[in-house]
Amino acid sequence: MTSSSTVSPETEDSPDLPGRTATAGRARTRRRGTTTSVAICVAALVVATLASLCIGNRAVDPRALLDGDHADHAVMQARLLRTLVGLLLGAAYGLAGAALQGLTRNPLADSALLGINAGAAFAMVAGITYVGVGSIGGYVWFGFLGAGVAALGVHLVASIGRGGATPAKLVIAGAALTAALTSWTTGILLTSRETLDQIRAWQVGSVAGKQMDAFLTVAPFLVVGIVVALASARVLNALALGDELARGLGRNLARDRAVVGVAVMLLIGGSVALAGPIAFLGLLVPHLVRRQVGGDYAKVLPLSAAWGALLLVVADTVGRFALPPGEVQVGVMTAVIGAPVFIFMIRRGRLASL
Repeated sequence: MTSSSTVSPETEDSPDLPGRTATAGRARTRRRGTTTSVAICVAALVVATLASLCIGNRAVDPRALLDGDHADHAVMQARLLRTLVGLLLGAAYGLAGAALQGLTRNPLADSALLGINAGAAFAMVAGITYVGVGSIGGYVWFGFLGAGVAALGVHLVASIGRGGATPAKLVIAGAALTAALTSWTTGILLTSRETLDQIRAWQVGSVAGKQMDAFLTVAPFLVVGIVVALASARVLNALALGDELARGLGRNLARDRAVVGVAVMLLIGGSVALAGPIAFLGLLVPHLVRRQVGGDYAKVLPLSAAWGALLLVVADTVGRFALPPGEVQVGVMTAVIGAPVFIFMIRRGRLASL
């Protein structure tokens, strides 16, 4: 009797094929994780947006936003702009963090740790003090310049010596540059009371009190950065395989890295120009996402943007009533929430691999 070569469904799930069964199980788990993450994020975004509109120094009926004659209509308009700023900046920081971690193949890569936030902030403070920049249209270009130069400087310093720009050397170079730029920024502010008064709230990262013209000036740059970063999923997936395999797949590594770098520069430079440096969001969000959906950047990038937007809006909303009667700026809230969570993840060994 001739044995059949057809494998029955029962045989596929039997213990005789453990490798295939384990692979299929992991794939099903990843699919369920992606579906769950998307569903939870969408539902939470709706709830967080409504909460951001309604919660503040006092609760406001959301219907006031649609009623021009309502006494709280102006309050709701201001909160709507604040919420939009939070959503856009959260998406930008979350996406930039995921892109940086993929670009450097470094699980600790973040715009704050690699000196990019500090570079953008220093360039803006220098522009205000020495060039006389006084509008968001000028801030944003100095933000781009500072972010780009800082990122390039960190990479060049980390590339010196044997092994090139390894993950550990990138973090060390970024920490050193951040310390230097922060001290220089502080030195400028100590000599210029006018500059200090102008950016006092901006220094710690804030989405409150933004004007529509500032939002409309920066938003196009952030949108372009988001689109370019999302379109870089295949590039980052190739880079995750290593330089040799990526070249074997026909990738132009210099061009690919430049494209992702430009996207990060737009995202971080624009975000810092609009709201100031915000730490930990870009560091933490991609790890949370990868634990849900795995390392495929076609999933990691959009979900990092969505979860980043969600967490920033939640942090801003909580900060409004955390220490009454005042507010805690969102940059402080992300650090207060993000630092302990990140330390916990490190101690438990829960950092998702790239």
